[in-house]
Amino acid sequence: MREIKFRAWYGENIGMLTPQFAGDINEIFAQKNGIYMQYTGFKDKNGREIYEGDIVKVTNGAEELGGVDTGIGKVEWFTKWGFWNVSKIENGLGDLLFNGYVEVIGNIYEDPELLEASHASK
Repeated sequence: MREIKFRAWYGENIGMLTPQFAGDINEIFAQKNGIYMQYTGFKDKNGREIYEGDIVKVTNGAEELGGVDTGIGKVEWFTKWGFWNVSKIENGLGDLLFNGYVEVIGNIYEDPELLEASHASK
């Protein structure tokens, strides 16, 4: 069974709140005007939990071979298809979220420039 977790962004003054224990979830929802992000149930290649809104670097898993296809995108839920995916990956690697060839490099609230820079360079 997948673990259900959330974190929340409350702007620059409070920042990101991520409860450390299941009982701490009330601290997330007790605040007003939060933007809530759900845990996907996946971890990146370094063991870091991946949440909705994370910015990830995606590779094809062939790092040891060199010449890796990569892209940077945002983790989001695709309601129409019923799965987590990495959007804005133009080289077709967005569906690799589930296989561990991703690395969390930030999130859209604390590090929006990561996503903007990746698309400005194309």
